[in-house]
Amino acid sequence: MTHDHDLELRPTPRQTAAALDPEPGRTGGDLVVETLYGLGATTVFGLPGQHALGLFDAVRRSNLHYVGLRVENNAGFAADAYGRITGEAAPLLVSTGPGALTALPALQEAAAASAPVLAIASQVPVAGLGGGRHGHLHELRDQQASFRDVVKSVHTARTQSQIPSAIAAAWESALTAPHGPVWVEIPADVLSAETRLPGVTAMDATPHEVVPRPELTAVAAHLLAGAERPAIIAGGGVIRSDASGKLRALAEQLSAPVATTFGGKGAFPWEHPLSLQSWLEDRHLTDFLEDADVLLVVGSGLGELSSNYHTFAPRGRLIQIEADAGKLEANHPALGIHADARLALTALLETLDDHRPAPSVADPSTATPSPADRVRDVLARICTRIDSQDLGAEQRILAAVREALPDRAPSFWDMTMLTYWAWSAFDARRPNTMHSAQGAGGLGYAFPAAIGAAVADPTGPVLAVSGDGGALYSIAELATARQHDLNITWLIVDDGGYGILRDYLTDAYGTTTGTELARPDFVALATSFDVPATLTTPDTLAADLAKSLAAPGPSVVVLPATLRLFAPTHTGEG
Repeated sequence: MTHDHDLELRPTPRQTAAALDPEPGRTGGDLVVETLYGLGATTVFGLPGQHALGLFDAVRRSNLHYVGLRVENNAGFAADAYGRITGEAAPLLVSTGPGALTALPALQEAAAASAPVLAIASQVPVAGLGGGRHGHLHELRDQQASFRDVVKSVHTARTQSQIPSAIAAAWESALTAPHGPVWVEIPADVLSAETRLPGVTAMDATPHEVVPRPELTAVAAHLLAGAERPAIIAGGGVIRSDASGKLRALAEQLSAPVATTFGGKGAFPWEHPLSLQSWLEDRHLTDFLEDADVLLVVGSGLGELSSNYHTFAPRGRLIQIEADAGKLEANHPALGIHADARLALTALLETLDDHRPAPSVADPSTATPSPADRVRDVLARICTRIDSQDLGAEQRILAAVREALPDRAPSFWDMTMLTYWAWSAFDARRPNTMHSAQGAGGLGYAFPAAIGAAVADPTGPVLAVSGDGGALYSIAELATARQHDLNITWLIVDDGGYGILRDYLTDAYGTTTGTELARPDFVALATSFDVPATLTTPDTLAADLAKSLAAPGPSVVVLPATLRLFAPTHTGEG
């Protein structure tokens, strides 16, 4: 019996002729490049190394746009941001041993933030795989083992014929919800040897859809429709699945206030009457969410930062929608729905009764406050608490950044004092425009990530925000930004050390260790890279930043300032 799909798999005469007479001079590296191109890749990030020469030579002869950074970890951060901005799998090409291991922190951040990075690394020659005793340069006993606990999946191509399938499987894994980094290894001799295999044609690596179970959707819709005080926590999964419109529609249908996590900033309009904004470290907001009789959590595992340092204790019924099955009910019992956020929200909207019973008419003097009134009340109490702490300078600096940054311009924030403020108080204004390293919490993320975003969309400005300590992790990438003439403005807040750790150590032990840093003249250093730089003040920051963002090419703005954090309230302070 002949089936339709049998006919689709049959090569055309032209394909057969090309396969029987492949172009000479191709290598295993070309098979990698052809597969990436066939999957739809246009840009690759990385850093060459001895075992990866065959791969990088193939990139040179290809139509792929190569963006080389100065450190593998920074290349990983750039690929991470490219994946977040485009929603595509971002290829990251690195070499064996030290080159591969240096990218580990970036892949951990990509995993925590669900960024689709396709890391392809060389390996020692085939004969040395699995031994660790052959004396090859960069040899590890089990290189994959270093990555297996970080990435979504690991793939190995030991022969040239395995290359297209291994990369296609990794691509599919990276883009199946939850998005994340994947790891492919190919031995150096497989990459460099000439191949007689035919050129790789277009590949099909369609990601799997993570669809909600309808019986669970029905129960969730029933609970939400009957709730008196529903509320929603929206996490990064809403951003990754492009579900902001669905979230807003559901919130408005339910009259449910919405708080966004730090990874979900921009998922819900900041000034919407139902917006609780992002004050997750404030006990007023924690109390409000705990009081919900039905709380819907979408695209968040309610981890440390999203749960006010695990002090959050919901009293009502919890519904959790999460594409990462391992995060379902990991911190709180819930009606767990394993699904992509967009698909689950769509299903809820289709299931909910559009005509919820109208509230009974009551005496205005005893009527329950509306959801919008309750939101205004809790935000007012948060504002009063912040205003009582003499933190006007910090608020003005953050407001200056917001004033200078165009609404649609993406921003990338390192682990620094101003970022801690931004998590709670910064209005992202658009989905997928504010990104930080809060997933894994490593330093050095902001500027190389901004490089990836500027490569993804070179038509507008990109902002990076770092402290002086974090800036020195990625200062070499000023050369990359200049080499590619990327439209990035880097705001460096210089407080003379690791400001957050300075505060943590002082609070815990009354003194500090290792937090005070000798640092360069950042203006002079940037200028030595032929990158324009400005020394600014809190009063001139908005104007200086706006000017730099409007100018083409890279620029640096240095703000000497020591910032304070608002007092924590996860200890029960009201």
